[in-house]
Amino acid sequence: MSVGKQSAGRFDSGCGCCGIDIHCHVVPARFPLPASGAPVRGFPSMVASGDCHATVVIDEKPYRTVSDACWVAERRLEDMDRSGIRLQALSPMPELFGYWMETNAANDLLRHVNDAIAALVAEGEGRFVGLAGVPLQDIDLAIAELHRTVSTPGFRGVEIGSNINGVPVGDPRFHPFFAEAEKLGAAVFVHAVRPAGMDRLVGPAPLQQVLGYPTDVGLAAASVITGGLLLKFPQLRIAFSHGGGTLASLLPRLEQGYAAFPALKETMAEPPSAQARRLYVDSLVFDTDTLRRLVSVFGEERVLLGTDYPFNFRDQQPVARIEAAFADTGLRERLSFRNAQAFLALDEV
Repeated sequence: MSVGKQSAGRFDSGCGCCGIDIHCHVVPARFPLPASGAPVRGFPSMVASGDCHATVVIDEKPYRTVSDACWVAERRLEDMDRSGIRLQALSPMPELFGYWMETNAANDLLRHVNDAIAALVAEGEGRFVGLAGVPLQDIDLAIAELHRTVSTPGFRGVEIGSNINGVPVGDPRFHPFFAEAEKLGAAVFVHAVRPAGMDRLVGPAPLQQVLGYPTDVGLAAASVITGGLLLKFPQLRIAFSHGGGTLASLLPRLEQGYAAFPALKETMAEPPSAQARRLYVDSLVFDTDTLRRLVSVFGEERVLLGTDYPFNFRDQQPVARIEAAFADTGLRERLSFRNAQAFLALDEV
């Protein structure tokens, strides 16, 4: 079933809140035990941490303490109203991808997370859609879960990691998955996970999110360009988190390299700058000048509102940031919700 043919996913832009947030995460209120009954390395559990909070524990170590906004629809809706968001695209917290786990256990975990997303979508009174996680360390299982979720009302596509156990998303081994996503009309949102280069950072663990994530996303997006993914699958809709990471800064070098090195021109059938304008990126860059740069590089129809809700390191007022960066009403609308309508294949009421 193509997501474009689902009855779910209509969007009403006539209400007070108009933004569509394509970058926001879910953590279930609980996790099942591994089906084998034996401990599985990397499999999460949840421990209550006082009122309205719980701690995700992985391999007997606290990973992250999260609020119940991760799993309570009412809490999310209240926050959405305050920040001008009409609709959220719900996706797994990236550490729940489980690419590094035993395959069947990862598949079980992701099915549980995706079912939790489906439950939130059902509770959300039309204000949520889903982006499922899939076990990309096994292409066949990933395709099976893709089919299962896009046939579930409210799902519009998938969220995948910037790398799968160190292999970038532009690698040809993932082509069968992207071919299926293109055929089904499923959106693909690429989020940073377990980034490269952590050994080069000096400072505390949060630098993984602050500096490691955009670096890995930039390399992932570059791999899609140098690997010609969207030339092979031209109808695929693929977006990158954190403003596409470092890609906007890398593109001038990549463009110059394309002109200077025959080997690059031989392997890329279209200039890198042109290919970049086939990608989508979110607006999560925390800076109006950088946001303007994204629009210049990727195009007015390719930048999507994103916040990283409900985590603390997020854009609290994304619509206001767009309004501060751009005076043109039509452009504000495109960035706030119209581009996301196209990316998620939503019909406007």
